Amino acid sequence: MDIDAWLWWLIGATALGIVLVITAMPELGMLAVGAVAAAVVTGVFGGGAVAQVAVFAAISTAGIAVVRPIANRHRSQRPQLVSGVDALKGRQAVVLERVDASGGRIKLAGEVWSARALDTDRAYEVGQHVDVVDIEGATAIVM
Repeated sequence: MDIDAWLWWLIGATALGIVLVITAMPELGMLAVGAVAAAVVTGVFGGGAVAQVAVFAAISTAGIAVVRPIANRHRSQRPQLVSGVDALKGRQAVVLERVDASGGRIKLAGEVWSARALDTDRAYEVGQHVDVVDIEGATAIVM
């Protein structure tokens, strides 16, 4: 039984797609697209071995050249939706109990938090507004 060249390219594209899913390497996806393009050149247009390899190389290289910079740009961006303690950093709070280097209490985002002053020489009195600089465990660091 003789298998046509286009079928081999599709088998290769399928194998690359499976490995892509397992490893999450987008480059393998571009190689799979190149293999599908080579299968089309072979099956539809009857291209020879040189045309198949040329189309595979050109499409795969172009895909990697276009997709990799886009993927890297998206990977390096911070998420637009910040949640958890990261969402509390930079927010303003109201002092409920005097806050100094040893501790105190603030109202932050509708909840009562323990707090500590960032500057050890500084104290914040009841009613003052403070900015949350960081969260360490269950303690807000304020200034």
